[in-house]
Amino acid sequence: MSAVLDRPPAAARARARARDHALRSKERLRAAGREHGPVLALFGVLKLVGFCSFMYLLDSAGDFRTRHPRFGGGAHAWDVLATWDGWWYQQIALHGYDPKLVHLPGATGLITLEGNSAAFFPLYPALMRMTSVVTGLGPYGAGMLVSVVASFAAALGIALVAERFGGRRAGLAAAGLWAVWPGSGVEWAVYSDSLYIALAAWACHAVMTRRWLTAGVLTFTAGLNRPTAAALIAALGVAALCAVRDRRDGVLRPLLALGLAPLGLLGYLGWVGNRMGDPGGYFKLQSGAWAHRFDYGSQTLDVLTSVPVGHFTYLSAFPFADVIGVGVVLLAFALLPPLLRLRPPPVLLVHTVLTLALVLGSQQIFANVSRYLLPCFPLFLPLAVALRRLGPRTLYPVLGIAALASGSYAGYALFELGVP
Repeated sequence: MSAVLDRPPAAARARARARDHALRSKERLRAAGREHGPVLALFGVLKLVGFCSFMYLLDSAGDFRTRHPRFGGGAHAWDVLATWDGWWYQQIALHGYDPKLVHLPGATGLITLEGNSAAFFPLYPALMRMTSVVTGLGPYGAGMLVSVVASFAAALGIALVAERFGGRRAGLAAAGLWAVWPGSGVEWAVYSDSLYIALAAWACHAVMTRRWLTAGVLTFTAGLNRPTAAALIAALGVAALCAVRDRRDGVLRPLLALGLAPLGLLGYLGWVGNRMGDPGGYFKLQSGAWAHRFDYGSQTLDVLTSVPVGHFTYLSAFPFADVIGVGVVLLAFALLPPLLRLRPPPVLLVHTVLTLALVLGSQQIFANVSRYLLPCFPLFLPLAVALRRLGPRTLYPVLGIAALASGSYAGYALFELGVP
């Protein structure tokens, strides 16, 4: 009898606990909105301005209408966003992988192998496929949704990293710079860049806040997305070893993060090599099918010495995009000393320097260097700290003008005046 009488009070307590939990959850959401809403709103507005500018330039020029739908063309301006690498990601999302090394009969020179999907890492197309199943969107819509959401996650991660150096205003400025930086045209496209940079930014933030297992998982995941995750893995490794040396966080958690971090990258490279019957199959495919290989900076030096004198006889020259690329490289080197003066933690510094070394030390289409250097977001930090001194009435118009111009230098230059 007493057990029966006890039921209503117990149920009432459970309902009260549920109400309290719901109220606390709503309050946490409101607090998160107040804290992070301005960053996300600024980034979204700037990206929308740049995106509309990009679409206007594409439509007004109209060159995409005469190009192959796989190579920068389509029926509508927005179709361009899923061409080039975007076409490959859609094929993987729809049909999966078929790794192999197929030699082109009688081929000589740089391109001796037929390109295939194994050159593209699996995380992004896997999320495309998952999103497509959940939402009913096709591969184009699913890819765009993943990229747009990831771009906002990246903006927030970059802002939180910047806040540790210059407060909330610096974080706001850093998110704005991420929206308008050269190469940012791929942030809202069927490309994996936004996803990788979101993972890298949050992994660096996790290291800086000493959440080692989170950092290890994020770095492991980033290794399934892009090969330049090698720089992030090394950065986490240096930070973990420094933590072990200084005995700040014990030994186990940093070492677990260090052990976990490279498994995604090594696992995919190993799987591709096994399927191709060649341990170095991935690198042979990159070199033989796309002429991408590490050349210790030979091509970069060729471009940097040719473009200033108006010579465009080097490999894969795209004059307008290459001028922008040279400017980005010079800007990166100019921002390194101010970054050093901020005394960033090892994870940021190692990640930035190694990413620069991997990108500039490789033979590739130089027009893409602005896109490939997007992961060097710590270079935003000196500018973000400087821009925090500007009031909103100055900062927002400056970033707005840059966003409008980014439709050309960050979007059109990549997709229509180069090969992204």
